[in-house]
Amino acid sequence: MPDALSQSTCGQCASTRLLASQMKTHVIIVAAGRGSRAPGDTPKQFRLLGGKPVLQWSLDVCLKSAHVTSVCLVLPASGAHSIETQRSNGKLQVVEGGATRTLSVLSGLQSLDAAPDDAVLIHDAARPGLSNALIQKLVSALDEADAAVPALPVSDALKRQSSGKLETVDRADLYRIQTPQAFRYGQIQAALSRGEDDLVDDLAAVEKLGLKVELVDGEHGLDKITYAEDFSRMENLLSPTSLPVRVGTGYDVHKFEAGDHVTLCGTDIPHEFGLAGHSDADAGWHALTDAILGALALGDIGDHFPPSDDKWKNANSGIFLEHALKLATERGWELGQCDITIICEAPKIKPNRETMRQKTADVCGVSLEVVSVKATTTEGLGFTGRREGIAAQAVATLIRTSSVS
Repeated sequence: MPDALSQSTCGQCASTRLLASQMKTHVIIVAAGRGSRAPGDTPKQFRLLGGKPVLQWSLDVCLKSAHVTSVCLVLPASGAHSIETQRSNGKLQVVEGGATRTLSVLSGLQSLDAAPDDAVLIHDAARPGLSNALIQKLVSALDEADAAVPALPVSDALKRQSSGKLETVDRADLYRIQTPQAFRYGQIQAALSRGEDDLVDDLAAVEKLGLKVELVDGEHGLDKITYAEDFSRMENLLSPTSLPVRVGTGYDVHKFEAGDHVTLCGTDIPHEFGLAGHSDADAGWHALTDAILGALALGDIGDHFPPSDDKWKNANSGIFLEHALKLATERGWELGQCDITIICEAPKIKPNRETMRQKTADVCGVSLEVVSVKATTTEGLGFTGRREGIAAQAVATLIRTSSVS
């Protein structure tokens, strides 16, 4: 992508800046606007798109990204809108916005626990097509620039109308600028604090300072929702049925041993026995980990965490699940849905099911609505029927992120 906006830098020279691999990355999702150009009483960022609020699309990507340290969601000061913001996720904080977009962004910046050299990505909630791959590209671009933004070349003919006459405008070197826009924390904080409140975007604040800006390839999936007709267009674009899908299955078994509880889907459930295993013997999460690895064609949990390695003795199985999800993200896939079935006569799973679902959703960085946990018995048949142990099976659906070519 040509660096048409690049200028000589007046910030820190590249040799003294932290590289992308050394700095933390924070994302501010701005969702405090009124969305007045889209009809209806509900602002566009809170309207449903593909079954979840528009802003939730970007929020889900950021919360599950291994490259993002923290996420700040800027909401209207009224706080009247109900939305699943996954507040229990340690990455997320929610703040109130201001009377203008610039003031809302400043509110988000002030809430961050960020060092001057950290990366800050500022994103409009009305652009639901954010991907983890784009986050990585923007942060990496800060190795050589003070700011980085996604941009698409203008491909249509441009005309200017004046006094009833048309004039052709040369579209060479013209770009459509999208979000998120990436900056160093110290620089964007200083630029926006100058008090200029008529900025078309955050990039405008640093353009005047002569900072070096790099354009990275934008994505059509990042188009902004502005008008009513944009909802159906974006829903078709983001629909899982329009993206490649992979499905994997997993199965795991652990026998009972002396103990006073079993651990299933990250939840300790009181029981007269424990489960035998090298790690914490969490059959539910082991099965889900295998399902994800199977969808990626990357072997099974034993290939990645061999029971012969004392490093994994008594390990929390959330480590295994996070590893499988990280491998998926690195290859351009994300968890779309999972279904875990626990097979046992005892203990009773139903009283703990919602806790198991929530813990699984938290570790996976997905909405609760896409996580299923259920249980069944074998009517007294087999080793589970004889109460010798517990089995679990899982199905995981992975969806290709729209940004991966």
